[in-house]
Parts: sequence; structure tokens; C-alpha cells
Amino acid sequence: MQILAPRHPPIYLRLAFIFALCACGRQGTSSAEGTPAAKAPAASDILLATTTSTQDSGLLDVLVPAFEQSTGYVVKVVAVGTGQALKMGEEGNADVLLVHAPESERSFMEAGFGADRWLVMHNDFVIVGPTSDPAEVRGASLAADAFRQMAAASTCFISRGDDSGTHKMELRLWEGAALTPAGDWYQESGQGMAATLRIAAEKGAYTLTDRATYLALRSGLDLVILVEGDPALLNIYHVITVSPERWPDVNAEGARAFAEFLVSAEGQALIGEFGLAQFGGPLFVPDAGKVEQDLGSP
Repeated sequence: MQILAPRHPPIYLRLAFIFALCACGRQGTSSAEGTPAAKAPAASDILLATTTSTQDSGLLDVLVPAFEQSTGYVVKVVAVGTGQALKMGEEGNADVLLVHAPESERSFMEAGFGADRWLVMHNDFVIVGPTSDPAEVRGASLAADAFRQMAAASTCFISRGDDSGTHKMELRLWEGAALTPAGDWYQESGQGMAATLRIAAEKGAYTLTDRATYLALRSGLDLVILVEGDPALLNIYHVITVSPERWPDVNAEGARAFAEFLVSAEGQALIGEFGLAQFGGPLFVPDAGKVEQDLGSP
């Protein structure tokens, strides 16, 4: 797996000569157990646009090597917000997407940019903040109520402000609270989840985060979970293959192979086991074969 740093804007040129060198270096390698790597397909490079949460949590470090080893494909990763990942798909600058904003994803599919969209997994969002909890939101059963209290107290809140899936969820929660946040207390990081969490910790502020990224980084953060369990905080991930009818140059075969791996028995087992050893429970719940609406899809 190679992680490509996004560029703003424009972003996501293919860097074909780097891919070719990387692919050549990968052929003929073997796993730590001595199992020969699969022979690389003719079009071996797959460009995956995904969220920062799948990278920052460490999940991709488990899924991508397993997929590459069994298929011979080489996955190039651009980890950005979901809105930006979907934009990459719209422009034909990615082969496959792993994202978590169902409403935006449905619009993407309806516009004809996606070929297939499959439910992969879910976890949840949580509201974190300083132990002192100056807005007194700890234990609130509804996230919207917690948002109202933070606004009323004008306590510092760090928004990602980047059109990511997390940012989209945050805006929905403010809407549910019938509020438009504004003022010095409401600040936008314009960065990914890991950076936003670190900023919130430095400022003694609140923020909305996916649980997996928070748990992966919490040892270095002076932040605690204050609000959780609201059904509105459900966080659903889908894999989407970019339409080859819209963009004939995408690696449709490789994209489908990666999507099928994520929803396969092997991929789902890896997802379900991720985090068990370190955190005592899975960071993501595998959902392949389930109906999205049964999860309470937003």
C-alpha cells in the first residue's frame, strides 16, 4: 500500500511512473509466512479514495496488505474527507471509494458516477471533550441537546470544516439542534480527524469524532468521550466502484476486486477482528449482506 498525500486543488494525478516502479518492486514478493504473492494483473494499480478515519484508525494497514497479497493488485491510497473522495470519483480520479456519508453517496449513484455500492461496516460517532466538561454535556442522551448546551455556553468547539463524512454529520446535528454555529467559540480546523482531535486536545475543546480514530489515538489526547449512544450518531461505510461507463479509463476490474474483497468472508473477518486485541472490542462492525435501512441509516 502506498499512501499519496492529497493536493488542494487540483489533486489526484495518477503518478503513473511511480506506480509502475512500485508494481515492479512488488512482483515476486512473498508474505511473512512464506506464501508467494499472487501474480500482478495486467492493470495492477488501483487508486482508492477513502476517509481519513480508515487510515488514522489503522484499518487500512490490515485490509490493504491482505488484499494485495491474495490478488497481486497494488493499492494507492488517497485519504481525504468523504466529500473530497466523492469528488474524485465524479472526476474519474479514483477507481474505488470507501466512504461514510450515505445521503451524499446516494446522490453520487443517482448521478451515474458509481457502478456498484455495497454496505461494508459501521461504527459510531462520539462527542469528546476535556474531562472538566465546562458545557456540562456529559451523559446527554441526544447529541443535539449536547450541541445546544455547547452553543449556549460558548465553549470552544473544533469542527473539521472539510466536507468530510464527519463534518456532514456534525452539520446535520447542528440542524437537528435548530442552530447555526457562529462566533469565536466555533472554529474550523480544515484538517483530517487525527489533526482535529489533536487541536481539540490542545485547546481544551469539544469535537465530534468517529470512535475508531479516537480510540486509536486517545493515549496521546487529553480528551474523553462525553456523549455516545444516540442512534443519530450511527456511522455507516460503503464501498463504491467508479462507473467505467462514465470514465472508461478507470480500473474497473481492480476496483470490483477490491470491493468484493471488503465484503468477502475474509475481508469481513478482518474488519470484525480489528481492534479486538488492543481495545477489547472491534472498532468496526462488519455489515456485508445486511440491509442499510436495518441499521437505521441516516
